Amino acid sequence: MAMSKIADVRKMSDAEIAEAIVQVKRELFNLRVEQATGRLEKTHLFKHKRHYLGQLLTIERERQLKINQSLTEK
Repeated sequence: MAMSKIADVRKMSDAEIAEAIVQVKRELFNLRVEQATGRLEKTHLFKHKRHYLGQLLTIERERQLKINQSLTEK
């Protein structure tokens, strides 16, 4: 599984990004539980999920700053 591209995240709507953030956080939690119980075989998924979460949070923050900037200019 290749890591996602940020261009894919930029195409998502704000609601889709918020939903994806919750989903990825839940998946990371499940991965930590599997690791603690010794059932995790694909440890590389941690890196992929954290990378994707970082992309989602970055785009969400960029959009928040853009909205705030447009409000202060008015």
